[in-house]
Amino acid sequence: MEGLIKNINRRNLLKGGAALGGGIIASGMPLSQVIWAAEGQVLKVALQFDLVTLDPGFYTSSYEVNVMNCLYSKLTRFKPGSEWGWDLEAAEKIEQVDPTHIRFHLKKGIKFTGDHGEMTAKDVKFSLERIINHKSGNMSELGSFDHVEVEDDHTGVIVFKTPYVPVWTITFPYACGHIVSEQAVMKATKDGGNFGMNPPAFSGPYVLAEWKQNQYTLLTRNPDWSGPKPGFDEIRIVPITDIKTAERAYHAGDVDFATISLDSLATFKSNPPPDTELEVHPSLRTIWLGMNMDHPNLKDINVRKAIQWAINVPQIVDTAYAGEANVATGLIAPGILGHREKALVPPEGDVTKAKEFLDKAGVSDLQLTLDCDNSGIPGIIAETIQAQLSQIGITVQVNVQDPGSFGTIGQESEGDRWKELQLFIRNDSSLPDPSYYMGTSTTDQVGIWNWQRFSSDRYDELNAKAATIEDPNERAKLYYEMQDLLEEAGAYRFLTNGATPVVYRTTKIKAATRPDGVPLYVDFRPTSA
Repeated sequence: MEGLIKNINRRNLLKGGAALGGGIIASGMPLSQVIWAAEGQVLKVALQFDLVTLDPGFYTSSYEVNVMNCLYSKLTRFKPGSEWGWDLEAAEKIEQVDPTHIRFHLKKGIKFTGDHGEMTAKDVKFSLERIINHKSGNMSELGSFDHVEVEDDHTGVIVFKTPYVPVWTITFPYACGHIVSEQAVMKATKDGGNFGMNPPAFSGPYVLAEWKQNQYTLLTRNPDWSGPKPGFDEIRIVPITDIKTAERAYHAGDVDFATISLDSLATFKSNPPPDTELEVHPSLRTIWLGMNMDHPNLKDINVRKAIQWAINVPQIVDTAYAGEANVATGLIAPGILGHREKALVPPEGDVTKAKEFLDKAGVSDLQLTLDCDNSGIPGIIAETIQAQLSQIGITVQVNVQDPGSFGTIGQESEGDRWKELQLFIRNDSSLPDPSYYMGTSTTDQVGIWNWQRFSSDRYDELNAKAATIEDPNERAKLYYEMQDLLEEAGAYRFLTNGATPVVYRTTKIKAATRPDGVPLYVDFRPTSA
């Protein structure tokens, strides 16, 4: 087994990922030739995803949310720093009236661009209710939200059907909490639906000045912004999906802030680039191997359990992360309520037991496909799993594709590709509440984010109940059982939560991130300021 793992050529894997996913820098075009020089302070950052939409109600990636934070206002926002917390943003005051009612009072004078007027409680109502009305794939973030009652121009009451504890850690400070202009969106879309990459109005400190697919996103100051002045005149965001390419871009000076790979951590520590600050943050991400339970090749639970037991997670962590990442025990990361002490299937697996499950299924010479994105690490994980499954006689074809394509492969709304999906590597972001991790595996998420197509009445019942419980110990017990149910179904093999090392140039910027290393660009400041 170890020989097979060692034969995986990391350099070739990363080279392939860079060629496919590097954006303008990988194609050999210097950033300076693509984006003009600007007067004033400029923030240059690498983003591991190209934008698909800037509509907060229909976002497809956490990386899009990083950009939206600059363009729109929310009732509350995450604080930068090492501890999770939130501050008021568009709200001057917000209070929990009772378990199902939250009253907010907006700050006066927040303007939408394009002569769309001042932000009002009607815009808050529209922003939240359109997500439900259009059955957005992100509506689970609203939990039991029902409607907003408008009391006056600046005051409203958000009404939930049942208590929803994660509203403070998910709904308000994250993606779906962004407030859009009802007038502008209705004029642009007619029905209030997804406006994609054509935002009709902004209410944050920046506006979208230009976007070129697979090349760059340019944000400039919003002249109508009346809040605290942001640190930079421009933010230049370059999509570099391959993390190794992002590291090279940082070394070359094309970007001043980037996430680096864990297997590069030792090198950056021992020989950092000049004037560089390195920070390593605990990650909330969850990386796992998923299995499409509806595919004929994977319908038999014995086949799925054979795959679970054939996978040696510590070997994957050593190969893909140079041993710098943790071994996951479930979907919920360490430090978050509901994190399990250990998984049901031991981390090292057991090849003998895996073969016994295959024999029980009566399967031999099984051929499977394994899909992942081309951001570098997932490809290494896939190749490692390919080698491990070969030990029990399963032949795996690895399909590597760009993140935009991979991100919709399990979604029924995007065509019939989900029917052919078999094995896949998911690398999902999360937030500091267990409901965000667990909500994507419910029955109503099948064909949306639930690519495993896992369905359990008990799981759905626990998921709904857990969001209403304020006692952390009682709430955690439900999430322990839910993770057991996922693992017992055989459709998940939990791998790692990783970590988030970031680098930034101290001569140019003072970076600001959430506790998990996710950048909050509006809180960045120039060193010279």
